[in-house]
Formats: sequence, C-alpha cells, structure tokens
Amino acid sequence: MGWVRAGGYEVALEAGKVVCRNASGRRLKSVPAKLADEPAVVGLRQLVEWLERHERQCLADVEKWMVRSLPVPLAVIARVWPDPAWRAALRDLVVTGADGTVAGFLRDADAERGLGLVDLDGDTVRMAPALVRVPHPVLLDDLEELREFAVELGVEQRAQQLFREVFPRPAAVDAEGTQVEEYAGGSFKELRFLHGRATQLGYRVRGGNAVCSVLEDGRGIEARVWIGDYDGYEETETGPLMWTDAAGRALKLGQVGPVAWSEGMRMAAALYAGRDIEDEERVA
Repeated sequence: MGWVRAGGYEVALEAGKVVCRNASGRRLKSVPAKLADEPAVVGLRQLVEWLERHERQCLADVEKWMVRSLPVPLAVIARVWPDPAWRAALRDLVVTGADGTVAGFLRDADAERGLGLVDLDGDTVRMAPALVRVPHPVLLDDLEELREFAVELGVEQRAQQLFREVFPRPAAVDAEGTQVEEYAGGSFKELRFLHGRATQLGYRVRGGNAVCSVLEDGRGIEARVWIGDYDGYEETETGPLMWTDAAGRALKLGQVGPVAWSEGMRMAAALYAGRDIEDEERVA
C-alpha cells in the first residue's frame, strides 16, 4: 500500500499497523499525536480494525464449517482463496474425500485446477471435488499420526483442527443416561466470573446455561452446562453436561454423536478449568 499525505507527513499501512515518515522520508517510531485526527490516519486505523474483524470472522466461519461438518463447494473455496485472511484460515487444513478418507493438507485452491494438497506421502497433488470436506478431528481415525506428520511438515493451522482438544466417547458410557458429571462442581466465587469465562471462550449463555450448538448428520444438537442465572455476585459452580435436540428435549447419551459429544465435553472442561483452585486446596 502506498504512502498518503497527512498534515505535512506521510502515513501508510504496513503489517497491520499505521506507520509514518516525515517530509524528508525518515521513518518515525510512531505516528505523532497531532496527526490523530487527520482523515488519512483515521481512515487507516479504521481499515486496520476492519481487517482484524475480517480475519476473526473468516477464522470463525472456517471453524464453524468443521464443527458443523458442513461440506463447502469448491467454487466457494476458490473464490475466497486470494483473500489473505481466508487463505490463512484455510491453509493446511486436512480435507477428506467423499468416502471420508484423508486426501491431504490444503495448500492451494483454484476454480480451474481444483485443490492443491500435500498428501500423506508428502507429495503435491491436485483434486477437484464438487464439495470440500473439512472433518472434525474426532472423526479422523489416525489423528495422532496426522499430528506427527503435521509437525514434520511444519504445518501451522490457524483454525483449530488437528491440535484441537478432542473427547472420544468412552465405550463404557451409560447409553440410557442423560448427563455427564465429570466436570460438574467447579466452584466460582461469583457467577459473573463463570459467565464471563463462558463468553470469553466464545460460548453463548442462555437461561442460566452455557451452550454450544453443533450440526451433526443434518441434526441440530445443543450441549448445555448449567452455570446459574441469579445474582452475578453470588457463588456458583458448574453443573452437569447434557445435550438437547432442536426442540429442547434432553437426549440420552447413546443418541449423542461423536462431534457433539467432543464439543460438549470440550466446553465443560474449559469452563471447569477456570474454577477457584484455592477453595479446593483449603477444603483438602
């Protein structure tokens, strides 16, 4: 991006930051305070804010595709690939074929040439599926091997896929039960602390529950953890984890799919991790 005049100086956008130089061309350490209201400076700073929001939204959308198991048309991937924010969010994601087998790590997308991938042999290949599938990591049979291979390749995923914390459903789970108590009982001195933690982690809070919505096999499922809905300054603790269908009916644990189970447990574990450890140590 070129330099723009601003009150006897010139400003530009460089690596996501507004930079400035004086009339003789010498770069300054920072933008002078007297230029704060210059239209060019204001415009560039607004552009920085917009780009940051755009990057966050791209990353959120890609993670949503993965968590909700939403196949994306190749034409869409190819259309957004030239955008650096989209490309950063998509690059190095593991994509699978229509049969669910791993095709490789995404490195390029073009409307005519299709996807450019690094396959599991380390070779660069191309494929042109009508739909691009970005699987949730809990659905990948060889997840540990893929993680090791990704480290060897120097893969750095912006979207949490391979190194996302996953929770496979235990074989011994009570299929007729409706709740998981593993992360219940985490104490917080004030409800607002737990509410704030849920929000900071990206979860919605509704009706006293932290909720995580998942679309699995075309069915909407919501994981819920009770956190309280009374005075924000009163003590509270995390409740049990449960799952409900689109109508709000509690599901039996045997009816919960692997993605919904993993994402629900991930939410419950993350909320529980913020509990007041000092109180627990005093009780012990």
